[in-house]
Amino acid sequence: MSIFSSMNTTASALTAQRLRMDVISSNIANVDTTRARQVNGEWEPYRRKSVTLTEDTGQFSSFLSKAMNKEENAGNGVKVTAIRDDNQTPFKLVYNPTHPDANEDGYVEMPNVDVLTEMVDLISATRSYEANVTVFNASKSMLTKALEIGK
Repeated sequence: MSIFSSMNTTASALTAQRLRMDVISSNIANVDTTRARQVNGEWEPYRRKSVTLTEDTGQFSSFLSKAMNKEENAGNGVKVTAIRDDNQTPFKLVYNPTHPDANEDGYVEMPNVDVLTEMVDLISATRSYEANVTVFNASKSMLTKALEIGK
């Protein structure tokens, strides 16, 4: 196990949380986009996107035994496996007969983005990012102190 493995694990989490914040920001920016892509010749509103993260599978005891035996890759951190469209949540219907995308009844299909949910997710991603920065700085500090022992 390398002395930098904790930093590598934390760096992977930082990268994943940063991507998560980017996707959430994109969702918020497109909350009013009624023409995101064409499906069968008709425009479809923006669909909310979400990030799927996975970790190295296994039990804690297996990671602990790998670390104690000084095996490489005791833990590989986290990685993004997919950015998926939310196809489960229906589009919102808003009555606005003057909108260019209104149907014959005057309703406009709006994106399935809920700003409140996005803000909660953004706060969660930001806190995770901040926690990982703290872990990274603590690891860096410990490595620096270990190097100073030899002086």
